[in-house]
Amino acid sequence: MTTTTADFVQASWFQSEASGKHQTCFLLNLTLTRFSLEGDGGGAEGERRDGGGGGGGGGERDGAMDEAERKQAVLTVAFRYLDTYRELLQEEGERSNSFPKMFIVTVLCSSDEEKESRKKQVRPLFRHFRRIDACLQPREAFRGSDEIFCRVYTPDHSYVTIRSRLSCRVGEILALVKEKLQYSEDQPVLPGNLILVAVTSAGEKAVFRPSDEAVFTTLGVNTHLFACEPSELDSLLPLPEEIHWTPGDSKLHDMSAEEVANQLVVFDWELFSCVHEVEFVCYVFHGEQSRWRPLNLELVLQRCSEVQHWVATEILQCQSLPKRIQLLRKFIKIAALCKQQQDLLSFLAVVLGLDNPAVSRLRLTWEGLPGKFRKQFQQFESIADPSRNHKSYRDLITSLRPPLIPFTPLLLKDLTFLHESCKTFHGELVNFEKMVSEIALNFHRLISETSPSHLQTKAYVRQLQVIDNQNLLFDMSCKLEPKDT
Repeated sequence: MTTTTADFVQASWFQSEASGKHQTCFLLNLTLTRFSLEGDGGGAEGERRDGGGGGGGGGERDGAMDEAERKQAVLTVAFRYLDTYRELLQEEGERSNSFPKMFIVTVLCSSDEEKESRKKQVRPLFRHFRRIDACLQPREAFRGSDEIFCRVYTPDHSYVTIRSRLSCRVGEILALVKEKLQYSEDQPVLPGNLILVAVTSAGEKAVFRPSDEAVFTTLGVNTHLFACEPSELDSLLPLPEEIHWTPGDSKLHDMSAEEVANQLVVFDWELFSCVHEVEFVCYVFHGEQSRWRPLNLELVLQRCSEVQHWVATEILQCQSLPKRIQLLRKFIKIAALCKQQQDLLSFLAVVLGLDNPAVSRLRLTWEGLPGKFRKQFQQFESIADPSRNHKSYRDLITSLRPPLIPFTPLLLKDLTFLHESCKTFHGELVNFEKMVSEIALNFHRLISETSPSHLQTKAYVRQLQVIDNQNLLFDMSCKLEPKDT
C-alpha cells in the first residue's frame, strides 16, 4: 500500500499528540518540509507522465506548475506564520493542538466537508504572560494567567484586597469581592447585586459588564476600581489624595537630566520589548471582538499618558519661579536626550506635557527661559505638529536608523486607518495586499548596566507620582500665576 505525505504527517501527529505541547512546532516544521518535498516531486512526476501523454501534455504541465506555485505561496505564508507565532505555539499547550491538523486539512485536502471541518477546528492562539516583580527588576511581559493583587474600593473608600488572574472576568472579580465583604467586620449588611466601576481622579465613571475581561490594564494612572450596588453609583467619589495636593520641592532638582533621560529610555525599551507584534493587530481589531487583549501594548499607551502628566505635575507643584524655570530647562534637555537616543515615545510625551494648557499659560515662567531653550523647544513643537498628517514627525522617523521606539499612539492610528480604509475580503477572496502592508516592528532590547548610584533615579522614573486631573492642574496653574498677571 502506498503511503502519501498527508497520511505520513497525520500519522506522525496523532501518534505524538499525547506527548505534549512541545511537539507542535516540530510537527509543523515536519509538515511544511514534507509538503515542500512533495511539491517539488509532484512537478517532476508530472513531467514524466507528460512524456507519454500526447497532445494534452502542455495543459497538464501548466496545471502542475500552477499547483507548485500554489504550494510555494502557501509555504511562504506558513513559514512566516511559524516564525511569528513560534513561542505562542509552544506555550499554548492543548489549545494549539488543532493547528497542525488544521494546516494539513487546509493545504493537503480540498473537499467541502474537510473545509467545514477546518472552520470548526480553528482556535485563536493566545500568549500567557509572566507576572512582574519589583519595580527595579527588568520588566517582563504580562501574561493573562498572571496572578496579581488588586485593591477594590467601596463607596466609603474602605477597600478589600483580592488575588486574581490578570485576564479574569469582571463577574469573577465581583465574586471574590463579595466573598471578602461577607467576612469583613466593617460590613454590617451582606452585599447585594454588585457592579464594578472604574472611577478616575476627575470623578468620571465607567461601569464594566460582567463579561469584560482583563480590566486591570485598561485603568488610567490614577483610576481605581470600586464595587458597589447600582443605587450607589452616583455617590462614588475619587479618593481624597487624588483631589487635594500639597506643594513642595521636586526630587527632580537633585537628579541630572542625563540620568533621568537614560532611565526613561531604558524603561521604555523594556516596556516596548514586552509587546508582541500580534498585540498591534489585536488592538486594531478590538472593535471586532478580538479575543486576546493587548495587555502589554495598553501599558505602553498608559506610560505615554503618565509621562505627559508627570511633566505638568512637576512644574505646577513647584512654587518658586526660579526653580520652575530650572525645571522647564531640565525637561527640554530631557526631551533632547530622549530624541538623541531615538526614544520618540518619551520625547514626544515630554513635549506634549510641556504643551499642556496649564503649563503653556505660565507666561512669567516661559519668559524667564533663555532664548536658546525657547528656540529648541519651538523645534520640538514643530515635530509634534499634527498638520499635513504629522509630516515633520514622519520625516524625522524616516531619517533615523533602527532600533528606535516610535510614538505608539500615532503608529496605532496608522494601523487603524489601514484596517478601516481597506477591505479585508473581496467576495470570497482575502485581500493579501492589505495584510502585507503591515509596519515592521523589529526592535531589539536595549542592554545596559545600571550602577548603584542610579538606583534612586531608576526607582523614581518607574514610579512617577502624577496628577492626571486636568481641572486640578489648571487650578494649580492659576494659583502660581493668576490670570491678571
